[in-house]
Amino acid sequence: MRLMTTLGLAALIAASPVTFAAAPTSAPAPAAGVITVGHVNAVSDLLKAMQAEKMMRSITGSSRYATDAQRNTAYAKLEKVPPAQIYARLAYPLARTISAETATEMARFYASDYGKKVVYQMYNSGPSMREQRAPVATAAERKDMQRAAFIKASKALAEAQSAIRHEGFLLLQAIAK
Repeated sequence: MRLMTTLGLAALIAASPVTFAAAPTSAPAPAAGVITVGHVNAVSDLLKAMQAEKMMRSITGSSRYATDAQRNTAYAKLEKVPPAQIYARLAYPLARTISAETATEMARFYASDYGKKVVYQMYNSGPSMREQRAPVATAAERKDMQRAAFIKASKALAEAQSAIRHEGFLLLQAIAK
């Protein structure tokens, strides 16, 4: 009987998750609350303003393929997917990471004249990533970027960049199949 009790306790300990370690701090905190249709639409608008279809092309280019033919096939399959479908397929998974406020504020920023220059710079930086320079902002644009809402949203989006690229890679894998 004692052996059975010991084996039972050992099985329970082995099956239970060990939570003594601290939670990882590098992962972005999920957005609080329930994901609503408005939240998903805000994230979709952000992806549209960021031109996520170009991000998908950069993910395809940086992915490791055995041959150039496989890479070209992935590009061809990606070209067949309309940008609206890319936004729709990325919006819900990213709504868990990006808050509605962040999505709304950053979509507003990327829709501005200066934001469009920043988006152009993101995808057309030239051969060297080290030489990226931010476009020159006017005094009004600099003042707008000093607002607390923008600063908070910009930091939150920067923290979510790895999640955005990860979800983009997962979408690329789904498209390539």
